[in-house]
Amino acid sequence: MRRALALACLLAVTASASRGDVRLPRIFTADMVLQRDQPIRVWGWAEPGEDVRVSLADNEATTKADATGQWDAELPARAAGRGLELVVAGRNTIRLGNVAIGDVWLCGGQSNMEWTMAQSDAAADIAAANLPDIRRIKFHHVQSAAPADDAPAATPWQVCSPATAGGFTAVGLFFAREVQAATGVPIGLLDDNWGGTPIEPWIPPTGMELVPELAGAVTARRQAIEAHRSGFTAHLDALDRWLRTARATVAAGEPLETLPAAPAPPAHPAAGGWGAMSNAMIHPLARFPIKGFLWYQGESNGGEGDSYRHKMQALVGGWRNAWGREDLPFYFVQLASFQNTTDDPAGGDGWARLREAQRHSLAMPRTGMAVIIDTVPLDARGDIHPGNKFDVGARLARWALHHDYGKTDVVPSGPLFKSVAFEEGKARITFDHVGGGLMVGRKEGRAPAVDQPAGTLRRFAIAGEDKKWHWAEAAIDGDTVVVASPAVLKPAAVRYAFSMNPDGANLYNRAGLPASPFRTDDW
Repeated sequence: MRRALALACLLAVTASASRGDVRLPRIFTADMVLQRDQPIRVWGWAEPGEDVRVSLADNEATTKADATGQWDAELPARAAGRGLELVVAGRNTIRLGNVAIGDVWLCGGQSNMEWTMAQSDAAADIAAANLPDIRRIKFHHVQSAAPADDAPAATPWQVCSPATAGGFTAVGLFFAREVQAATGVPIGLLDDNWGGTPIEPWIPPTGMELVPELAGAVTARRQAIEAHRSGFTAHLDALDRWLRTARATVAAGEPLETLPAAPAPPAHPAAGGWGAMSNAMIHPLARFPIKGFLWYQGESNGGEGDSYRHKMQALVGGWRNAWGREDLPFYFVQLASFQNTTDDPAGGDGWARLREAQRHSLAMPRTGMAVIIDTVPLDARGDIHPGNKFDVGARLARWALHHDYGKTDVVPSGPLFKSVAFEEGKARITFDHVGGGLMVGRKEGRAPAVDQPAGTLRRFAIAGEDKKWHWAEAAIDGDTVVVASPAVLKPAAVRYAFSMNPDGANLYNRAGLPASPFRTDDW
């Protein structure tokens, strides 16, 4: 008994002492990357009123924990650098070594973003991954009905090496490798994603309210939360009655096993719904300055069309609001080819309309889209996790290099539909991102597509006002494509690669980048 009492006292004293120790969020570890050219924010917890000192190289800041034990400090912005030590001192001292100053990118989405180098066609890349200026931190899969204070890290920050690269997000690492090689700037990856998830749980409630088309979802969410409040009040009443019954049972000397089970609280409507992962996996990171966002998701919303564009608006606006930076770039991946192809010129099957919604999302400022319909060989069309993640990351990197790193000579995208004009039984399509000219291309493996001068454009369809679709002849004319069919004397609309698996689609620019699927109609 005495030993048990002594142990209990010791544990109580230890717990009391640990509660007074200075603590940091899990995003702060050795080997981390802090965002360059922005004030460096450091925050955490300590004993209320405790003095806290934060230093990084020759910069220092002091602060005091408030009445709830929370504290925050800010250090001056720094240029890119390496080999620094972050020190946080209060009752105890925390030292985090090998800190780099560079650019931090958040890698969000579902399984194709979470897919690791070890799961991809990347054995040679892993073996050669001696890349000390690329680091990542991986976060656990968690949800929360309310905004959380901290995001649980599955791993601390890791320096990229042949021993660690296999666990990195493949898309993120290939992106970082391209950017770091072109700029010399250390790159940090917040590996913050969850396989199989739809877009809705990633959207902050503030983002939902930015998009009028989501007003119904906003109202439904508010009503569900209000109903939960009422239900929880009723639960407390029921629990109080159960406790009174339990006390009476004990007082009467009867066994507690005779009691029914205690009433369970009602599930919060946000658990697993709109905002649940944003609360747990995004909100806790929003005080950590970053360079921008990378997003690869859509498979779990693949049956949608224009509604996905509205959700993308809410996601992008909500995440930017969370960081307080409307100028943060947001680069995303259009879905790859998947499953069987169709001979129906109308298309519209499978993910075709989802890809169209993704293309329309480019109307938001400072966004970019990696087109990857050409990265899945025909013998892998049943694989929802294409092994070629190199082209995905490299194409995302083109957007960043062009827009964020001053590499204006880098062509950021393949051709994107701009406009259509109808003339003498033909349709003339113009594009953005012609990239030195259009070409009929052929792509094999990772290599950029090569010009096929004698090749014929495929996967163009045309329709008249009767809305009957026909496969069309298409030819490059300067920086435009002319589309026609003898079956359509008066064209009204054109579609290109508008199907689940547009196998054979071969319009490229001379940078070796594929054109995005598109349609000119809204039928």
